[in-house]
Formats: sequence, C-alpha cells, structure tokens
Amino acid sequence: MEFSTTSPITVLEPKTKKAKYPEARLIVLNDNFNTFEHVANCLLAIIPGMSEKRSWDLAIKVDKSGSAEVWRGNFEQAELYHEQLVGKGLTMAPIEKT
Repeated sequence: MEFSTTSPITVLEPKTKKAKYPEARLIVLNDNFNTFEHVANCLLAIIPGMSEKRSWDLAIKVDKSGSAEVWRGNFEQAELYHEQLVGKGLTMAPIEKT
C-alpha cells in the first residue's frame, strides 16, 4: 500500500467562542414623589412585553421593598430603556451588568 505525499492538507481553524453581548439589569428605586399608577404606566409603555398586571405588581414591590428589577437583557437595550424611564421621572439605580 502506498501513501501519497502530495494530497492536500486541510488545516482547521480553532473554534472561536462568539463574544456574547453583556447582559444588564434595570432596577427601579422607591421615591416619595412617583405614584403607583405613574410607575406602572411607565413600565407598561417602555418595557416590551410588560403586562398591566406585572407593571402593577412591580410598582407595589418597589414601594414595599425599596426597589425592583423590572427588566434584564442586552446591555444596549438596557441603556435605552433606562434613559426612557429616567426621562419619565422614575428614580433608577445605575444599570447593573450581569
């Protein structure tokens, strides 16, 4: 049996791990001037997929606990939602990277 020394050789590139976008959390803080209704309406208007019931549950949690995580996801989206919520007058914690 003969082996050919002229056969093409394929070199495979090492697998590279795809860089994942950083994740972030948005946290609304309790304050003495925003009403439950205002907080719930802002969350409902700005956070995609937010239900009316969830927005009210989160507004109540903010009041009782002092804060609530209202969204988690891609950092760039977090920046947008954070800016919009601040623009509506909500008191927000700094964006937390996870």
